[in-house]
Amino acid sequence: MMDKRSGMQQPHPADSAIVKLLLKEGIAPILSLPCNMLAGLLREIEQHPVQHIPVCREEEGVGIAAGAALAGKKPLLLMQNSGLGNTINALMSLTRLYKLPLFLLMSHRGSPGEKISAQIPMGEAAPLLLEALDINYIYIRSSRDFPRLASRMKETYIKSQINAAFLSRGLWDETK
Repeated sequence: MMDKRSGMQQPHPADSAIVKLLLKEGIAPILSLPCNMLAGLLREIEQHPVQHIPVCREEEGVGIAAGAALAGKKPLLLMQNSGLGNTINALMSLTRLYKLPLFLLMSHRGSPGEKISAQIPMGEAAPLLLEALDINYIYIRSSRDFPRLASRMKETYIKSQINAAFLSRGLWDETK
């Protein structure tokens, strides 16, 4: 959203609410990969005093998150669901094996309304992959789902496990 007077990009309420939730829960570091759907969220993260580490590959994020978890931090990997395939070995042979906490916050590309056909196969497969890996996940379709997101994040760090959430395209289509 553009502010007509200043010409500055204004954060979407969903992006602001998610960042507020991350700050409240003490989530850090936030490891991220670029995604068009997450662009506003990434801009909003950069406006706050939270440790944010852009990474080049998803499995690199898993490795850095493991080190952060061992140091007593609450890491989160922010990516699009198409990157999930790149994380599987590291998630299972590092994060799961050593019972380290990690929250995967993913844009759900390839869902209904997706304009890029190459995103559709992984969009359909990502939930099935999480089920096969025995990783609990939720869908965040609107701001009404934010309490569930907060609860699932807390569970991740209390129980030292891997959990995930898909951010649906409709989240940003809500009335602004």
